[in-house]
Amino acid sequence: MESAEWLTVDQQQAWRALIEFCGRLVDGMDADVSRFGLTSPDYEVLVHLSESQDEGLRMSELASRVLVSKSRLTYRVDRLEARGLVVREPCETDRRGFIARLTPAGFDMLAQAAPYHVQGVRDRIIEHLDDDEFLELGRLARKVLDGQRAAANDDVRIINV
Repeated sequence: MESAEWLTVDQQQAWRALIEFCGRLVDGMDADVSRFGLTSPDYEVLVHLSESQDEGLRMSELASRVLVSKSRLTYRVDRLEARGLVVREPCETDRRGFIARLTPAGFDMLAQAAPYHVQGVRDRIIEHLDDDEFLELGRLARKVLDGQRAAANDDVRIINV
């Protein structure tokens, strides 16, 4: 790329604020669940599996929901499985596929970690915004994500957590 349209001073300040916000958010989410030996991506895997009830999720579907590559998800699920929080079983309709399910121990771990995660969300974001501002933040995030997906022709969905 030979030339790019540089950011204005205001755009640059907003961009830097977003970078710091995202960094602090991720660091905080990791800190919230680290007392349980989890990372925030581990926690996200547990949340998505809990929402799937007993049906579980195909590994490919789970990878798209947690926004990681299949190989990174496999590593993460390997670790959770070794701890007895998740099980993987062959998919009955596709011999090549696997279904991940939360174990009772995984549900218990999620139940223990969830209050810390939720309090972290409140402390880091919600207490600094009124209800309308928080909803607007979500709307703006979805708008940007929708634009990115359309540009990438990506079918990854936002899942409410």
